Amino acid sequence: MALGTVVSRATGLIRQVLQAAALGTGLLASTYNTANTVPTSLYTLLIGGALNAVLVPQLVRARATQPDGGRAHEQRLVTLVVSVLGVGTALAVWGAPQIVGLYMRDTPDSHGAFELTVVFARFLLPQIFFYGLFGIYGQVLNARERFGAMMWTPVLNNVVLIGMFGAYLGLMTVPDRVEDITAAQVRLLGIGTTAGIAVQALALVPFARAAGFRFRPRFDWRGTGLGSSIHAAKWTLLFVLANQVALAVITNYANAVDQELPQAGAGYSAYTYAQTIWMLPQSVVTVSLVTALLPRMSRAAAEGRVPDLRADLSRALRVSGVVIVPAAFFFLALGPWISTLLFAHGAADAASARPLGHMLQAFGLGLVPFSAQYLLLRGFYAFEDTRTPFFMAVWIATVNIALATACHLLLPARWAVTGMAGAYGLSYLAGLALTARLLRRKVGGRLDDGGLRRTYTKLLCAAGPAAALGWAAARAAAAAAGAGTWSTASAFAVGTVTMALGYLALARVLKIDELRRLRGMR
Repeated sequence: MALGTVVSRATGLIRQVLQAAALGTGLLASTYNTANTVPTSLYTLLIGGALNAVLVPQLVRARATQPDGGRAHEQRLVTLVVSVLGVGTALAVWGAPQIVGLYMRDTPDSHGAFELTVVFARFLLPQIFFYGLFGIYGQVLNARERFGAMMWTPVLNNVVLIGMFGAYLGLMTVPDRVEDITAAQVRLLGIGTTAGIAVQALALVPFARAAGFRFRPRFDWRGTGLGSSIHAAKWTLLFVLANQVALAVITNYANAVDQELPQAGAGYSAYTYAQTIWMLPQSVVTVSLVTALLPRMSRAAAEGRVPDLRADLSRALRVSGVVIVPAAFFFLALGPWISTLLFAHGAADAASARPLGHMLQAFGLGLVPFSAQYLLLRGFYAFEDTRTPFFMAVWIATVNIALATACHLLLPARWAVTGMAGAYGLSYLAGLALTARLLRRKVGGRLDDGGLRRTYTKLLCAAGPAAALGWAAARAAAAAAGAGTWSTASAFAVGTVTMALGYLALARVLKIDELRRLRGMR
């Protein structure tokens, strides 16, 4: 799973670099990125959150307890999901202007950008259906403990998008303003982006068939136990809604910066690119661990083996921390070099890439509570408790919105979104503290017998000094090499190698055993 995720994220990073070269990091890029956020948000709101958090435990339970191995339950559930997605997608395309209005202000000065975002959204909103198809087939496979396909098929989407942006850059004049993009360019970006998601989703169908799943529509939903799934999904829907409210507020604030400073690269697109890079370690390590552990934790909860569930969560926190903690310090130390190396090309230059680097630094250390919070919530989902995570989401969203609003009102426009990036991590730190307390009550004891705290203390003591050494080495290399792409690349390489060697040396001195256990995690 981790290997598939690494390849997926690597090709995704190539796609993102090409996207920034094609569209830049300013207002033009934000019209496309905002429109591309809408289908993801609506899919998650319609059914995506329930698929990820609720339905795996339900499918595992049905396979274990029903005489037909849960086959009929799966058929009904897939039929229900596909039906909801079909209706929801049609309504979303119809209401595209109103939906875009939630994420971007339509003012006289920015009306052209708003209209372009609506056009992009009409092309991109059909992704909702394909995201849902990918999600439900992926969960059917996960319930059978077939995890690989869901991690590898996103590579196909990235290949399609790499080809699309390559064609855009090679065959068309690259615009740098909203007014300069042509209808043909909009069609290429809109159709190509949706086609990538469609390929990703349809590629799962043969894997599901090989695993023994055959889709046959079944509408006999009444009295078949789907009510419990829907009831559990109610709280997950509210959980997702709380997150989407926070996302809409931040997107509005960040787009306002792009409208005020259209070429500065200090708004929504920069925030999106920085956050995507920042989440790479989470996607490779934490998500892979959770995907593998959730069915096992669900069985432990169903069978009353709570100590086993506690042990799984504690071990996942310790093993993931070996990567997550140094990754957080890596972004803090080398964020500006990362952004310049990746995004100062094509329609973007070093000046417009610089704010992105500052955002990556601001996100930095927030990766630790973000990853830990993600893991701990799965403890509630293993018990099919979706009510408590909802209240956690409301708490995190409230803190995030309050801090983001303060940044929007108090900071200069150029620094406002950078402040919001830091606020995002602080909101998850506040959420982690409350989540840990409530989960302790749920599982009847502490996750930490002392080993978890000792591990994280050692990790901080290893990663912090190593990051300082990496930053100093990168600064020295940059000063020696002068300006230019090769100077940036050499400074980044020197800083990365120095930090990696320093971290590994200190981890050895501090005897961080989890570093050896990472490869053996099952």
